[in-house]
Amino acid sequence: MKEMVLCKYGEIALKGLNRSTFESVMQKNIRHRLKELGEIEYSRSQSTLYIEPAEDVDIDELIDRVSKVYGIVKICRAKKIEKTMEAVLSEQTTDYLSEVLEAASTFKVNAKRADKHFPLKSPEICREMGHVICERFPHLSVDVHDPDVTITVEIREKNAFVHPDAVDGAGGIPIGTSGKALLLLSGGIDSPVAGCMMAKRGAVIQAVHFEAPPYTSERARLKVERLAEIMSGYCGDIKFHCVPFTKIQEAIRDNCKEEYFTIIMRRLMMEIALKIAEKEDIQCLVTGESLGQVASQTMYAMVCTDAVSTLPVFRPCIGMDKSEIVEISRKIDTFETSIEPYEDCCTVFTPRHPKTRPVLADVEKEQARFDFAPLVEKAVNDTEVKYIKLY
Repeated sequence: MKEMVLCKYGEIALKGLNRSTFESVMQKNIRHRLKELGEIEYSRSQSTLYIEPAEDVDIDELIDRVSKVYGIVKICRAKKIEKTMEAVLSEQTTDYLSEVLEAASTFKVNAKRADKHFPLKSPEICREMGHVICERFPHLSVDVHDPDVTITVEIREKNAFVHPDAVDGAGGIPIGTSGKALLLLSGGIDSPVAGCMMAKRGAVIQAVHFEAPPYTSERARLKVERLAEIMSGYCGDIKFHCVPFTKIQEAIRDNCKEEYFTIIMRRLMMEIALKIAEKEDIQCLVTGESLGQVASQTMYAMVCTDAVSTLPVFRPCIGMDKSEIVEISRKIDTFETSIEPYEDCCTVFTPRHPKTRPVLADVEKEQARFDFAPLVEKAVNDTEVKYIKLY
């Protein structure tokens, strides 16, 4: 008997004629994450990706890496056995399950009989397997409603598999199946969440960050780079663009009314992001805005910022409250880094009384008081690029 990892698909199974394309992209993403772990064989069948590692591969590390790959909903650490009831009920099988069963008080058996030619039906497999487990582990009792552990027997085309409870995968669809997105990445809680949510829908993520030294510190930039590194665990390799924004913010301060500072700043960020997106053949911009969370994230303000964009602007967090965003940030491990006290350029020259209901014509008139085009062009040309690799 050999230990394997079974990765169960989610909505990929519903992709019809495009399904094989999604499967191939997902398998490629997994190969990339696991390539340095050792020799691994892959196969696909019946909405499952089978990962068969060599004996020296660290399966715990393998499962941890696969659990962050979008497209997989369940991951099972399983034993491959011969497709006979003798093998299913063998001492070797119960030996494999002994660690989880000895730690439990109650259990149930679940059977999945994909091969309908197998002589026993699912209820019969469950009954026989349950009987063997009760004899081997007399401290256990059966609980079909709320067991401590569920043992699953899968009868498939060529082999049978037995495994305890599956662990959750990341869900979504594979990165690389939905185009490219440019994330406006600050040092806060929201934008890393927005980036990972877009990656979960298949987008390849690049990030653009705006820094304003000496008003922002080198530590603030390093914090954002660390956020991108953490995000790469889910998003894969990230191309990171760091834009010098000081001269633009000083020009806004010196030439525009204070209540318009933030809205004009965000419009100019959008303009710079659009130019980077054009160079990189990117199809959309992404922000971490949540409707009404702060003064610059009102519906009126978003109308004014989106007016400069020729690309769609996606806001995955738009309908969430802060607690929901924080919950996701903890799940993707960005929260603790996001709350480090290094401010980004969005807090520079913050107006005392920002416009919460700006009118587009008034904003455009105020922005026209100064020619920002040369500064925007220089900022784009002086942008530093760093490649943040997953492994």
